[in-house]
Amino acid sequence: MRRRYFKNTLTFSERLAKVAKRFREEAETKPPGPERDELIKKAHQADTAAHIDQWVSSPGLRPPT
Repeated sequence: MRRRYFKNTLTFSERLAKVAKRFREEAETKPPGPERDELIKKAHQADTAAHIDQWVSSPGLRPPT
């Protein structure tokens, strides 16, 4: 069985930002409650992951010595 590969047209950070935006938009349609809180939490996690990815990818980052 062969694995199917595909090329991403967006960077990892862009995909995370898109997911975070989708979670926020969906949270706006929900009434206050645990489901809405969970969507907001997931959006925040995606934003944090995007910031960490940018930090790790930055040219100023140096390996520990």
